[in-house]
Amino acid sequence: MLFRSRREFLKTLGAAALAASAPAALMAQTKPKVRFGVDMFSLGAQNWTPFQQLDFAKKWNLDMVHFSEVRFLGSTKWQEALAPDNLKKVRDKADEYKIDLEIGMRSLCPTSSDFKRAQDADPTLGTADEQITRMIAAAKILRSPIIRCVLGTQADRQPPGIVSHQDAFIRVMKANRSKLLDAEIKLAVENHAGDQQARELKRLIEEGGPDIVGVCLDSGNPVWTIEDPHLTLETLAPYVLTSHMRDSALWRTPEGIAVRWTRMGDGNMGMEDYIRTYVAKCPGKAVSLEVIVSGMPRAVNYSDPKFWSIYQTTPAWEFARFVALADKGSPKPAAPPDPAMTPQQRNLADVEASIQWTQAFIAKL
Repeated sequence: MLFRSRREFLKTLGAAALAASAPAALMAQTKPKVRFGVDMFSLGAQNWTPFQQLDFAKKWNLDMVHFSEVRFLGSTKWQEALAPDNLKKVRDKADEYKIDLEIGMRSLCPTSSDFKRAQDADPTLGTADEQITRMIAAAKILRSPIIRCVLGTQADRQPPGIVSHQDAFIRVMKANRSKLLDAEIKLAVENHAGDQQARELKRLIEEGGPDIVGVCLDSGNPVWTIEDPHLTLETLAPYVLTSHMRDSALWRTPEGIAVRWTRMGDGNMGMEDYIRTYVAKCPGKAVSLEVIVSGMPRAVNYSDPKFWSIYQTTPAWEFARFVALADKGSPKPAAPPDPAMTPQQRNLADVEASIQWTQAFIAKL
């Protein structure tokens, strides 16, 4: 390039230097903040009111509180918890603290064991359609864009099998499609308690309609379904609406594999890489902790032929990834509980330690 004068050369050089430095400065200014929250299931042992939960969230500078079940809104009676006056007070307190809210419930699959168990305990719950109608009204008051829900538990993998229950759940979704669209609220179905593997939940979302249903992605539950949590994230990332995050430890045993949930940062499933991938593939979606620290590990005795009765459609390559993840881990039994601490104190310590670890980690992203 030829320059007609020294002034033109210096001007061009200055512009180039400015352009070279601009991307870093611009990235520093525009880097999106990672939304951080806690599912209040984490603090269930505290038996707090929703206002105490929000006080806790403010203390820890949380962006979002996830009331994953109705009972965390102040009462085990849904009529009281979902009363408009109660919800408005919760929303007002959250507004005061500048905290976003998400609401949730348990099963919306009328054929699942979880749904039937809840109905037996409280016949006033009504049908799945009636429950969705109530939850939409509550979500609108709380300004929650989602309603977290589940299909069921691992028990629902027994005959007639998970697909049968999915079909019943899909019928519920389609029957309530117009309600959800009109309210601009989506169902966020969790991969819950060993009920569905990632490819199965993907099928539920796609057939139910991604415009009305997405995923509440749980990082801990995949190890209950012999699945690598990183595979779960890869498969379901396009559908994620929110999350439940906790760490896990896996290791080989003579019978198969042992799995245990831990505080954040204490596991060996690669939580750092998991969060990095989540933040990249699910931008704007909350990193929301559901802290559960297991005592005894859960046994995956896959050498027993009976074990495979509920996993007959699991591809070998998927299971191989789970085994490979366990192969990287070493035994990590739970530490003996401190006899000087009550269960409530241990629960609070687990949650606070997990919050500290996660906040320190995401601050570096």
